[in-house]
Amino acid sequence: MATGDEAPDSRRGSGGFLRWVELTDDDTDESGYPFTLPVVAGLRAAGRLDLDPAVTFLAGDNGTGKSTLIEAIAVAAGFNPEGGSTNFRFSTRATESSLGEHLRLVRGTRKPRTGFFLRAESFYNVATEIDRLGVSDGYGGTSLHERSHGESFLDLATHRFKPQGLYLLDEPEAALSVHGCLALLTHIHDLTQAGAQFVIATHSPILLASPHARILQIETDGTIGHVDYNDAQPVLLTRSFLANPQRYLHHLFHGDN
Repeated sequence: MATGDEAPDSRRGSGGFLRWVELTDDDTDESGYPFTLPVVAGLRAAGRLDLDPAVTFLAGDNGTGKSTLIEAIAVAAGFNPEGGSTNFRFSTRATESSLGEHLRLVRGTRKPRTGFFLRAESFYNVATEIDRLGVSDGYGGTSLHERSHGESFLDLATHRFKPQGLYLLDEPEAALSVHGCLALLTHIHDLTQAGAQFVIATHSPILLASPHARILQIETDGTIGHVDYNDAQPVLLTRSFLANPQRYLHHLFHGDN
């Protein structure tokens, strides 16, 4: 499957809202979290992380720092650390890392008309804030708490995500069924055709299939590489498991015995 650099899309010539991400040149003590994460080491070694004008995926195993980087990009872009739009300013519990203070976002010539930062782990707090502000009309007309977790995610994408927007998503598949992932994939495709830009941390082989997306795979040693869909770790592992689940189950439950 083709990836971002090969897409015949005229919008890519002018670049997206965010062109690349880099670390600032400061005297920060980098001996502790989050600077010890593989993704930070990879970003430091690469110099910068180029983002696709339409869709960039961050893939990699748990602990590589995908979510931390998405959060840091969101903070640097002016979004609320717990999620929401740039107008949200609530805080349930400040758990964000300091990485956002040490990122430089290089922006394109276009400015987004809207945007949203979706964190799967704190979406409950965002839904509560939406109710408190009385703005549920912009999210489907009823409280997101009155729908299932997955339904609320899809309603957010359907009613709140708009053309010409910047959307940062952290593991949006967490609440979605397979059908839900396919529905979100459709929304992403439609919105990128209308000038939106997405940066998404995900483990989902379904979402990674977004046409012409740039997939950046973060390895545990800090290497960050641009990979094709068929070579992305979630795709390889899922295909291998589905091809022979008994082999995996035997290894997991019985080891080499």
